[in-house]
Amino acid sequence: MHRIGIVGAVSFIVVTSASSALAAPTLHPQTIAASTRVAVEHPNPVRPLDAIAHRGASAYAPENTLAAIDESAARGAETVEIDVQLTADDELVIMHDTTLARTTDVEERFPGRAPYDVADFTMDEIRELDAGSWFDASFEGEPVPTLGEALDRLEEHDLNLLLELKEPALYPGMEELVADEFTDRRQWLRHNPPWQPRHLVVQSFDWRVTERSKELMPSVPHALLGRVPEDRLDEFGWAHLINPNHNSIDADYVDLLHDSGFEIMPYTINDRARMDAVLEMGVDGFITNTPDVGREAIDDFSGDRNPRAPIVVPPAGPFA
Repeated sequence: MHRIGIVGAVSFIVVTSASSALAAPTLHPQTIAASTRVAVEHPNPVRPLDAIAHRGASAYAPENTLAAIDESAARGAETVEIDVQLTADDELVIMHDTTLARTTDVEERFPGRAPYDVADFTMDEIRELDAGSWFDASFEGEPVPTLGEALDRLEEHDLNLLLELKEPALYPGMEELVADEFTDRRQWLRHNPPWQPRHLVVQSFDWRVTERSKELMPSVPHALLGRVPEDRLDEFGWAHLINPNHNSIDADYVDLLHDSGFEIMPYTINDRARMDAVLEMGVDGFITNTPDVGREAIDDFSGDRNPRAPIVVPPAGPFA
């Protein structure tokens, strides 16, 4: 089963008042019943395949930075995946590793503070760091953003978000602070229509904390990172997606997840041939450092399969 387009159609009967027989039909649920009937064919929408930019477009810009978000938009991504952790003063900061050493100049700025754990530095200290030069000199001075700053930039580009709660066991209560951030930014709690990618998904390898986050934000879809064993799927009916390593799946597992009501977005695929392979398995999208290549793979795979059918509204008339 390939979840790539519009499958089937749903018929609706729209009833209008006799006095508006010549007006356009309405789908308002409180329309008063009368004698005129108009048949409307609506496609049954399936979310489009999505090439999610991993840590931003991290093949082209330093990961988990505003520059990587900008590059995601420039390369045609619709959704960005980023990682969140907590600083020593409980600020939500965007960082993948639990230490600052690999992707910043922390060892030069703060010598002698090994192991340079994120949790050992305040946000003010982290703001002094250069998070771009390690990737390329052209990104010198790129800062480590807060979650709020990342959300602002995503909104500027009208991008969706896949947010990973990174190592939440190190940061008790982090899921509550994340929920507070989104509660203060209620626009992130709105849902995209079903023919667009999801607006916000929260995920983690820690499935217990993921469930706790779902309890705090019940309207937000949540995803389990990793391969959930087949005999445990029934335990996670509250989750919307299961996102395993792409090397751990096959078509049978993808079909099982779909049959069990889950979507699947495997990580992290940068090889075009492997993108093609997982698309053939029927995944709902995938996470990649190269969202432009992923978009090309999706476009080539989709082609003209199941093109989106137009909504057909026959002219209203004096039907019996």
